[in-house]
Amino acid sequence: MASQTWFDGLKRSFADVPVGADNSISTTEFLEASESLTTLFDVLGSAAFTPVKNDLLGNVKKLKDRQLAAPAESETVQSLSVNELKTKKHTASEGLLWLVRGLDFTTQSLRRHVDNTSEKLADSFRGAYKETLSKHHGWAIKPVFNLAMGAAPDNKTFYKSLASSTADVSAETEAKIKEQLTREVKALENIVSILQKFQEQPDAKW
Repeated sequence: MASQTWFDGLKRSFADVPVGADNSISTTEFLEASESLTTLFDVLGSAAFTPVKNDLLGNVKKLKDRQLAAPAESETVQSLSVNELKTKKHTASEGLLWLVRGLDFTTQSLRRHVDNTSEKLADSFRGAYKETLSKHHGWAIKPVFNLAMGAAPDNKTFYKSLASSTADVSAETEAKIKEQLTREVKALENIVSILQKFQEQPDAKW
């Protein structure tokens, strides 16, 4: 029988974030899922990932602050950003930009692993970083993130951590983890894609 996994303990999965017919994304659930995902960097087991986690959480806070300040104008992620920009401010919208970049990096890292489980997790993270966040980071930040990428555990240890187990992971539990991981990555890819397209629109720029 498969044991409980990290995914089972999430407050909110991206697969459970409501997306409307018009691609509107519910703010509260999106922020809950984003916060939940940051605990993955605890699972990776190295303090080197702390700056990555803190960067994501800092941007989540910017959106939360705007949501609290103007709840009626912030029911969806898109309306939160557009309505903030109408006030000639862009703190939350800039936070969203960086949060989406961080989520894109995370999902691309995990997608590489899902598609090629023989690749070292550190290489999956390095490859995704190069394709995403690295393009936006200056010389002072890149070494911090590169250090984190190299600190990723081997695949066997990663699965043990996701299974909250010190023993070898059973075949059933490993299969469950792969299924949950694939589901989460697919959902996150969809949300990242929607928000990236939104951010290309004129009313989402400042």
